[in-house]
Amino acid sequence: MVSPELHEKTLESALMQFIFPFSVNPGSQKDFIHQLEEDGYRSFSLKNLDQQHEFYGEEYQVSHRNMERYFLPFTANVIFPHEPDDSTFRRLSRRLDYHCLLKTSYMNIRFTILSADVILCPFDLGFITVRTQVKSDLQETLTFTEALEFANRFRALQDITPQDDTTFIVHDDREYAEVEDFLFKCVVSGLLPYLDKREMQGAYFETMPYFVDERMYVQAFYAFPEGEEISQEDRYRAGRIDGVNHEGKPFISSSNKSYIAGYLQGHEYERWAPNTHYVIDDSSFCCITNIEKRKATELANQMYGEFYYGLLLNLFHKIVLLKLSNQYSRISLVKNQEQIEELISEITTFSSKYFFLELVTQSQGREIFIQLRRLFGHVNLYEEVKRTLNDLYKYQDDSSSRRSNYLLVILTVFAVISGIYGMNQVIDDLKYPINWSAMREYSFFQYLALGVTFSGIFVGLSLGVSTLYRWGKELLKNRRRKR
Repeated sequence: MVSPELHEKTLESALMQFIFPFSVNPGSQKDFIHQLEEDGYRSFSLKNLDQQHEFYGEEYQVSHRNMERYFLPFTANVIFPHEPDDSTFRRLSRRLDYHCLLKTSYMNIRFTILSADVILCPFDLGFITVRTQVKSDLQETLTFTEALEFANRFRALQDITPQDDTTFIVHDDREYAEVEDFLFKCVVSGLLPYLDKREMQGAYFETMPYFVDERMYVQAFYAFPEGEEISQEDRYRAGRIDGVNHEGKPFISSSNKSYIAGYLQGHEYERWAPNTHYVIDDSSFCCITNIEKRKATELANQMYGEFYYGLLLNLFHKIVLLKLSNQYSRISLVKNQEQIEELISEITTFSSKYFFLELVTQSQGREIFIQLRRLFGHVNLYEEVKRTLNDLYKYQDDSSSRRSNYLLVILTVFAVISGIYGMNQVIDDLKYPINWSAMREYSFFQYLALGVTFSGIFVGLSLGVSTLYRWGKELLKNRRRKR
């Protein structure tokens, strides 16, 4: 639908970070990191102050000192580790400066890919961030609709809608029909061999795990000219990423003002309104402002820095919670006792080490991240995972009790028959040296006692070896987790 009240507005700048999660093949992180380093990616570190200016374009930078102070110590230790560690986030970044063109049926949009991040996380998860700056074709004024249409088209990894089918990316005189093809050939060419696709077993069309409709998450910054009015429709369109309709005209996905107002009430952070608004949706997190350029640059720097990492943490929490719930639904409680123990360990580790209710030291950041957590549904997901943990513990206790009862019955039978009956019938013949010839004249009951005696010895040895094996296996697992 097209609202007759919509009129085109221009932008001073439009900066976007497209984030998508992926799952890494277990045990392949070191090889993947080596491949990324060969492709030109370098480890990101707060100690390297040269990286404050390297990945964000000419006008923007991120203060490493401010980022460290912004997050609470236990959060900073996970996202900014001093040394590489599989239990923390590890970011590798590459400056690209690719000048590209997005061709659609109604407009051509020039954009620059400033840089890309690959962030490897615990639980064999990762994120790839593509950092872009949008420009209008032929250096003309960039419109708000063009920026939204670019975000809407570029976030679609695969062609799903008819509009996606008519969208192409041009880079170095080569045309790419799908965003996925462009990213995996030009931006992160070494990813595909390390992508874990086990979560997609049974799917007919999906080719990437943990996606909603095969689209990337968008973190965007829209700077209007100083003093330009930012209407409710503008904020709604930014949150919903409404670009153009099938006629190429500005599009808004609702014409009901009451609905738009209700949406903004639940998705908007208005501490600095009417000049700056933050709109949070399950597919986008955007800042819209009309303040003067110097202050707008500071807001953009914050979107690249503190808010970027806050968003990553919330996305990480959501995906791990979904992954743990999915693992529980796939476990066969009868056949996969080891998987049950591993899932219990993963849930406990996540709850104690990664699921922070408090992330930052500043009130405004805390309020925004609380809203992100609410819209992502973390509370309900976490409650479901805690119920899963309780169910697993209950099942494990019941299973252990049953096994202990069965074992007690078996051992009692062996003890009674071989200890009492066997000692009276065959124990004298088993003294050294063993009287094998006497066994030829045994009665049926003596053979029974002899068989129970030897089988009892075999069962006892088997239980001992099995216990030592499980104990050694647990020691190896604990050592690997510590590493």
